[in-house]
Amino acid sequence: MENNLVLLLLLAPFVGFLFNVFFGKKAGKNISGAIGTIAVAVSFGMSVYFFLQLNSNGKPIEVTLFDWIQIGKLKVDFGILLDQLSLLWLLFVTGIGSLIHLYSISYMHEDDNMHKFFAYLNLFIFFMITLVVGSNLLVMFIGWEGVGLCSYLLIGFWHKNQDYNDAAKKAFIMNRIGDLGFLIGIFILANMFTTLNFVEMKQAISVGTANTALLGVAALCLFIGATGKSAQLTLYTWLPDAMAGPTPVSALIHAATMVTAGIFMITRMNFLFDLTPEVQNIIAIVGAITALVAASIGLLQNDIKKVLAYSTVSQLGLMFLALGMGAYNVAVFHVITHAFFKACLFLGSGSVIHALHGEQDMRKMGGLRKYMPITFATMLISTLAIAGIFPFAGFWSKDEILMVAFEHNKALWIIGSIASIMTAFYMFRLLYLTFFRDFRGTEEQKHHLHESPSLITSPLIILAALATVGGLINLPGSNWLNHFLEPILAGKHEEHALGSQEYMLMGIALAGAIVGIVWAYAKYIKQGFVPKQDSEIVGISKTIYNKYYVDEIYTAVIIKPINSLSNFFRTTLEPALGNVVYGFGTVANGLSNQGRKLQTGSIGLYLFAFVIGVLAIVSYLFLAQ
Repeated sequence: MENNLVLLLLLAPFVGFLFNVFFGKKAGKNISGAIGTIAVAVSFGMSVYFFLQLNSNGKPIEVTLFDWIQIGKLKVDFGILLDQLSLLWLLFVTGIGSLIHLYSISYMHEDDNMHKFFAYLNLFIFFMITLVVGSNLLVMFIGWEGVGLCSYLLIGFWHKNQDYNDAAKKAFIMNRIGDLGFLIGIFILANMFTTLNFVEMKQAISVGTANTALLGVAALCLFIGATGKSAQLTLYTWLPDAMAGPTPVSALIHAATMVTAGIFMITRMNFLFDLTPEVQNIIAIVGAITALVAASIGLLQNDIKKVLAYSTVSQLGLMFLALGMGAYNVAVFHVITHAFFKACLFLGSGSVIHALHGEQDMRKMGGLRKYMPITFATMLISTLAIAGIFPFAGFWSKDEILMVAFEHNKALWIIGSIASIMTAFYMFRLLYLTFFRDFRGTEEQKHHLHESPSLITSPLIILAALATVGGLINLPGSNWLNHFLEPILAGKHEEHALGSQEYMLMGIALAGAIVGIVWAYAKYIKQGFVPKQDSEIVGISKTIYNKYYVDEIYTAVIIKPINSLSNFFRTTLEPALGNVVYGFGTVANGLSNQGRKLQTGSIGLYLFAFVIGVLAIVSYLFLAQ
């Protein structure tokens, strides 16, 4: 019975995918959307059931579906592991995934390919579940590649726009670069331990006989995989471009699925990373720099979804900062709270875009709180949460990260704190430009302004509520989350009681957030500043607005040389090699033509040649004596 429920948890979204692929168009948009949503809701229900069961008895569930690979001593099963870590992930993947599916029924209702959209969404959730519940690295890798495929399909969903196609290809290719590192790490670990099972690897590593240098290489390779999937330097540029997809896709990628995969994998492999402090230092430094760079870019973006995209990259950087300092539980805490407020923010931005018939430039918004009170209220709550304002969820989780950084590395704490102040500024900049002062769009847009339908606002209300109370799962003193994850992170979690230092750090973080908010208020409300047009931006602002020209650098250093090399092969080398091969054929053809002239059909000539040949052989034999 239990095995059947595990399969239901895993396969329900896949069944929804199959239904929409084969019957979705005939069934109609409402049924297609309902089946897709119910499929994910079933997985959420199963996740809640197993979570409650594990919370009561503390026993993880392991299911081996079938024997998969056996090469010499290496044996890999297709196994499922439902433990504390995987069930936490499943709760927000399937829970928030269900809300995004519900939202999409209304948001995508006018799209002719709505059934295909829901098929891709269901497939995305199926692969993310596979990634999370796999009992070994190879099953995880199936889900890892699957979410990469689905991101490609969904980012380029509106494929008639070539820019969207390019964004989809960019996401796919940049993730393949990281995935190669992940795959090399898997090969190294398989060779070292003859197993890829997480429990067995943990036991093997605990013996202490492993080659530490080789473990370091494996950990570094796994981290490279994580930088691709979770958008860290230098493989982060695909994520802002992923905004090309429909807004529900952005919410799913940024809040609940793909970008959290890197944090999940490193947390799952914590027993490996704890033995490689040099790699942990690299993770912390990369995370801190990513948080700062992405936050600085977010300061000047005018596309509402691009602002949220860079905020995701920045928040992921803070999570990696925590991972690099061994505070895995703190990173998980921020993953969960971030899922709540970031999903709400993206879906809220989608509500705004829906009301403005596709407009995403904040310079053409303003005054929307009068027309969209529910969207405004929910986005205000989530903005307060991501800014780190007490008592919202982001305050508690971000505060934990900064406390850990302060205790381990003051320089990284300063970097994280500056990134957090920037976050408060650019998120309230977004709020003020979108919802306050006068409307700056067209009269036609103003005439049609209205609040979004209930299928859009209901998920926003639920997510805003979670962004408000989400911090309760790990309040200092109670630390429920820490205790729940104890079997996974035994003796390796950060737990802060409230002392004078903690109160001081909380005060500094809160003061920094308030500074960012007041700064944004003074500029965009009191002064009424509206960002300049692209052509008018100059100086350092232009550099930041153009994202430090990282894409242009990649184009100049990598893409153009590769294109030039491919052109050289196509226009010069390939024809030259073709001419050489064709030349051999020409010579052979010429010789055969000459030989063909001897084939006259005259018996007399053949007899003459025969006699000459015999005489030549006899003469050779005679002279040889």
